[in-house]
Parts: sequence; structure tokens; C-alpha cells
Amino acid sequence: MRPSPTRRTVLTATAAGAAALGAAPGPAEAATPGHRPPATAQPPSRELRTLLRELDSARIEATVSKLVSFGTRHTLSAQDNPDRGIGAARDWLLAELRSCAATSGGRMTAELQSYVQEPASRIPTPTRITNVLATLRGSVTPERVYVVSGHYDSRVTDVMNATADAPGADDDASGVAVVLELARVMATRRPASTIIFAAVAGEEQGLYGSTYLAQQLKAAGTDVQGMFTNDIVGSSTADDGTKDPYTIRLFAEGVPTSETPEQAAVRRSVGGENDSPSRQLARFVRDVADNDATGMHVRVVHRRDRYLRGGDHIPFLERAYPAARFTEPAEDFAHQHQDVRVDESGKQYGDLPEFCDFDFVERVARVNAAALWTLAQAPGTPRGAKIVTSALTNSTRLVWTRGTEPDLAGYEIVWRETTAPEWTHVIPAGDVTAYEVDLSKDNVFFGVRAVNRAGLRSPVAFPSPQS
Repeated sequence: MRPSPTRRTVLTATAAGAAALGAAPGPAEAATPGHRPPATAQPPSRELRTLLRELDSARIEATVSKLVSFGTRHTLSAQDNPDRGIGAARDWLLAELRSCAATSGGRMTAELQSYVQEPASRIPTPTRITNVLATLRGSVTPERVYVVSGHYDSRVTDVMNATADAPGADDDASGVAVVLELARVMATRRPASTIIFAAVAGEEQGLYGSTYLAQQLKAAGTDVQGMFTNDIVGSSTADDGTKDPYTIRLFAEGVPTSETPEQAAVRRSVGGENDSPSRQLARFVRDVADNDATGMHVRVVHRRDRYLRGGDHIPFLERAYPAARFTEPAEDFAHQHQDVRVDESGKQYGDLPEFCDFDFVERVARVNAAALWTLAQAPGTPRGAKIVTSALTNSTRLVWTRGTEPDLAGYEIVWRETTAPEWTHVIPAGDVTAYEVDLSKDNVFFGVRAVNRAGLRSPVAFPSPQS
């Protein structure tokens, strides 16, 4: 086991490093008063910057316009009309993803994932629910999987109205456009791990498509180490007209939805309410996607979702997969879940493309791309991370299981004060599976992250106690 630096050395060196990190903020940081990248931030590589430059707001706009052109995409709308309804949208999306797959050299496949939903909440008769998926197989660790989704169904004021025009430009053609643009750009590349690009159905009726997708992945034992849903990411303008075009919200739960009574007892004993896998995933997004390459500030919100709302990340959380939701910074509810109409004052209602900001959506796609690509190229989140509690001591010993990635270079220990929202200190540990830090485990939080030879870091693993 590598010897630890002394407590005084750790505190002095890491405090100096943290101060240096805030010395020269870039354009995205400068736009937010007091904004400072976390100590764990990863600068974008040349490869990533090239990928981000290929994302195109014009293609995103064309996707949104095409989806709107189907009139309605309500889950209960026509499935066999070639021009109108959810079936027409489904077939067009499959054709687009197959076109992406054709550029991949056989690495990407596109398919329909269907099942018949029996009568249930907001589903009055047996209804076929179909997800449209593209899978880009990893070239090194294909068994490790990341998922990005948007939902292609739409609705108006009456959630059961399957015939009225329901353009759904922002909710959620915008999210589907992000997914499709990511698939187009990444299809020609070779990620180390597997990425699934998903346009799911049945969200407005009750998260039916994403539930089926998560259920199928869980049943197959798939190692999903991160999932993002993009839902309502099309506009930077709030209901009062104010704009925030350089911020995207990322909702990430604290106490895990899937937590067992035994896990809850451990959490209560160690104070891990802010250290769920989803919170570590959100911190990772800040690390790699809140910078000048995306031009965006990622505002992490410590909630599973907004009040009275829910999204397609929830079925993944229910199955113990780390997941989070991207949503625009401030919503205009006149352009969500509304009949298309003009009221007596002349105000336009309805989720129409004219209320979208496609340059903003492109930047949201950049945030997604930075997170997904880095996740897929970096090592996986460390497994078996434990903090040894078998003896009373004022130092801290951490242990973990070494990963199997062929380019794994080693590990880093991260820590922060218990009141700090983000990791503030990083200690190189080397290619070891145990490390001792001369700081009390009673006073701070610790984590472990992996590093590969290219210098890419994994999300942090929060250790559980080992007696």
C-alpha cells in the first residue's frame, strides 16, 4: 500500500491547488458570478472538441420540424398512417437511425423495441408501445453501457386526446433531436464502451416506453453505468420573457429511489444523502461539460425531478441504475401540454417550433456529448469501494477492486468537507487497490475514481463502511 502524505501536507497542497483552479475562469465560467470549476474538472481533449464542433443546430431544427409535421405523436394516435400519428414518427426515426448506422462500419445497429401495454392508467385499450433504439457497440469494454434518451410522443391539454394537433416541439421533439444528433456524430467513431441512443414512447401516458427499456436491460443483466434523459430542452426563454441561454438544469436524486432498508441504515449512519450514484454522475457532468467547449453552465438540481413532474430517468433509478434528467433552465408552461390556440388577448398557446431556440439545443447536445463520450472512453466507476472501519483511528484507509480496462493507469482519492456540494481535493494514489490518507474519516467525505493512460477519469465511487 502506498504511504499517505501527512495531514499537514495534504491540507496545504490541496488547498493551494483548489485556489489555483479558480484563478483563470474561461468564458462559460466568467458568465456566472462566483462560478469556479470543481477540483475534479477534466479539460476537454482535442478529440472531444472536434466531436463537439460537428453538432449542428440546423440538423436539430430539421429534426424538430419533421417530428412536428406528423401532426400528433400521441401514444394512442394512429400507428399505421404513413403521414400522421405516432406510427409515422416511429418509422421516420427508425429510418434516420438506420441511416446513422450505415456510416458506422457495422458498429451501430438500429431496431424497434415493442410490446403491447394492457389497459392501465391513461391506456384505455391494449396499445403497442414502441421504442426506437440505436446501439453503438463499444470497441474495448462493450459490456459497459450508457443510455441517452428523449421521448417522441406528444400531448395537448387533455392527456387522452389522441386526435388534436400536438406538435410537441419542446416536449419532447427537442430531446429526441439531441439524441438523433448525438447518434449521427458518434456513429462514425469508436467509443470504448457501448452507447444506446433511445427515442422512447408512452412518456406522457406514464413512462411506459422507458419502463420497458429499463426493465429489459435489467432482465438481461446489462451493466448500465449512466443514463440521461433529455426532456424539454428546446427553449432558453421563461414565461416572463427572461432568457438564460447558457444554462441547462440537471436533476439528480440524493437518496436512491431503489434504496433497500439495509442500504438506508448504512446511509443514515455515514451521512451519504448527497452521494448517491446519480449525484456522482451529475458531478461528473459538471467536471467534463461545464466549460468553454460546450459554452454551457450545468446547474445541478438536487432533486429527482420538478414538482408534480416525472421523466424517463425514473424507471432507471427504480432499477438501481445511475440516471439524471436534463431540462431547460426556466420553462414557459404556455408552450407545454397545451391545445394550440390564441386567446382573447392575442397570446399564442401550444408547443410550437417557433418558441424553440435551436442554438441553445445544440449547446445542450454538446453537454450530452461531452458527458457521454468521456464516460464511454474513460474507465468505469470503481467497484467495491470501502472505507475501513474496523479500528478507531484518525486516519482513513480506503480499499477497492481493480478494474479490468486494458488502459487503466491507476486511481485517485477525492475528498471534501461534509458541508461541501462538490469534491474539492484530489490525491493521486497510483495503480493500487488500497490507500491511506492522514485525515479522519469522521470529518470529511471520501471517494475513489479511476484514471486511464489518456488521463480520463471515471465518475467517483462513494465508499461504504467495511468493518
